[in-house]
Amino acid sequence: MAKGEGAESGSAAGLLPTGILQAGDRPAQVKKEPKKKQQLSICNKLCYAVGGAPYQVTGCALGFFLQIYLLDVAQVDPFYASIILFLGRAWDAFTDPLVGFCISKSSWTRLGRLMPWIIFSTPLAIIAYFLIWFVPDFPQVQVLWYLLFYCLFETLVTCFHVPYSALTMFISTEQSERDSATAYRMTVEVLGTVLGTAIQGQIVGQADIPCLQDPNGSAVTSEGANRTHSTTSLRETQNAYLLAAGVIASIYIVCAVILVLGVREQREPYESQQAEPISYIRGLRLVMSHGPYVKLIAGFLFTSLAFMLVEGNFALFCTYTLGFRNEFQNLLLAIMLSATFTIPIWQWFLTQFGKKTAVYIGISSAVPFLILMALIERNLIVTYVVAVAAGVSVAAAFLLPWSMLPDVIDDFHLKQPHSRGTEPIFFSFYVFFTKFASGVSLGISTLSLDFAGYQTRGCSQPAQVRFTLKMLVTMAPIVLILLGLLLFKLYPIDEERRRQNKKALQALR
Repeated sequence: MAKGEGAESGSAAGLLPTGILQAGDRPAQVKKEPKKKQQLSICNKLCYAVGGAPYQVTGCALGFFLQIYLLDVAQVDPFYASIILFLGRAWDAFTDPLVGFCISKSSWTRLGRLMPWIIFSTPLAIIAYFLIWFVPDFPQVQVLWYLLFYCLFETLVTCFHVPYSALTMFISTEQSERDSATAYRMTVEVLGTVLGTAIQGQIVGQADIPCLQDPNGSAVTSEGANRTHSTTSLRETQNAYLLAAGVIASIYIVCAVILVLGVREQREPYESQQAEPISYIRGLRLVMSHGPYVKLIAGFLFTSLAFMLVEGNFALFCTYTLGFRNEFQNLLLAIMLSATFTIPIWQWFLTQFGKKTAVYIGISSAVPFLILMALIERNLIVTYVVAVAAGVSVAAAFLLPWSMLPDVIDDFHLKQPHSRGTEPIFFSFYVFFTKFASGVSLGISTLSLDFAGYQTRGCSQPAQVRFTLKMLVTMAPIVLILLGLLLFKLYPIDEERRRQNKKALQALR
């Protein structure tokens, strides 16, 4: 057994780039170093995973309900509401590399390098989130109010999420432990989307307003019929949104406390022997020239865009194309619960058959169900079956990017052993491109529906709008998924290369 370990260490030393081992060092010296596998307890993994819930709970609530809140509750003009939503998304994407730059310049403290960002951003993010759902008494400042606090919250939640994402690299030096912790995290994050949808949907369900009976608006809503009832109902709806914001803010605080108390940020063993971190510009240039990272981002950019098109248009598709106006939340819940229960299965699958195989099978499994979705005609039972099956693919889309990114960073560390402090750049730009995909999907969907003749608050939509929604939810995602899978063929880190990298990193550490 000892002979086998020595041979493995010697092989690992040979994989290291020139310059890592000093002239006087010999592989035999690495052989004598005891191997200490840093195992994380289930409690550690759960505490780490819980930290992913705040981003998903708040993001889900904002993603599904902010638009209808601005239009029907805050009663912001649709033109200004679109400006708020667009600028908020654009600013959100911009803040990721900005925060990544600031974190890369941060020094190690007694709490670590990433934890202080999480600790100090949390209370401010809670205040900003709550104020997003507050209707000011001065209508003339509403646009500025919502734009300010929406952008402020997105900045503060980025100060939480980017260091939290980068924390994956600092909870353990073992690939298997990081992969396991990532599976825990993805499970909790999917549960976070379920929780965000359930809390917001149940509490503010009374915010629904009767639709117009025809596109010309000949029938009026209940607000026009009874102004006194309208004012009372609107105030109750505003209070319901504030209550939901308070519940979600409480969840945010509890999860942040559990993360800070239950996870210890670990420094890489060889970091203290290296020079100061490289400049951000040089680090960014090195990261963006790292082939595996570029190919991984390109592949997941297309697949993320596919799933975001489905997510962004799912409510309208259920309401107008399938005719299930009151079933949207239940169908979404079925998808998310299915994804939650299948994430552990995908974690087992990728450990047995490899991550690239899991990508091909997991993400491509959505294609037949999207085709079925395009073919069915208002069959609720079949729609629920398709929703549950689609959740299996959603689980793979949640888990695999975050499981593969640490492998890319390990590969980068071997090729650039003296370029430390680049982890936030990797994670912040991955999140940036994901949010960029979200912005693109929002723009494409809105423009397409506008060209098709979408009628605001109509009980039904023209046939062209229903057809456009079907294309946005089925055929367009299928094409994007196939393009993404083709790009994954170029991704070079397979299981053999992962094993070689693991041995080399063990020798380096």
